[in-house]
Amino acid sequence: MKSIMYPEPYLDYLVQFHVERDYFECHEILEEYWKSAPPAERQSVWVGLIQIAVGLYHHRRGNVNGARKMLTSAHALVKQHHTELERLGLDSTTLERLLAVRLEEIEQGLPYRSITLPMRAAELIAAYKAACAKQNQPEYRDSDMNDPFLLNKHTLRDRSDVLAERERQLQLRQGKQNDPDSAT
Repeated sequence: MKSIMYPEPYLDYLVQFHVERDYFECHEILEEYWKSAPPAERQSVWVGLIQIAVGLYHHRRGNVNGARKMLTSAHALVKQHHTELERLGLDSTTLERLLAVRLEEIEQGLPYRSITLPMRAAELIAAYKAACAKQNQPEYRDSDMNDPFLLNKHTLRDRSDVLAERERQLQLRQGKQNDPDSAT
């Protein structure tokens, strides 16, 4: 039987998700991996995993609207991509239920709590444990709710490149709207 290979960024995402609970870093890792694929090969399943991390990041920070928006979108993607999630070694049915429960908890005003992504495939579990050992990390840890860096990471990073790209895209859109030759 052929061994399944999981992308290193995916394993790094899982370690960040379950050990460091650095959901912002989870977002960064998988988004970079997703962007590195040719556009035709970009799988929505990665977007769903990114949205789960971002939703939990928002929930932990008390941004209920952001959490609801991200987790609702992630829940919809999980529903659509059961086969892809199973190929990634996750139990898609359990993940779908976990997200539905988390959304209900948010609606009830319950506070954030850590969740564990349901790994099903023995190959993924072994690869995850090896990644934890390689990084000298335990397999699981709860969020440190007293770590201001972890809780506010996105507000502390240099966002000048992101803001410059947004401004560039805005200028491009405005230029096309004002260019009479751009109308079709």
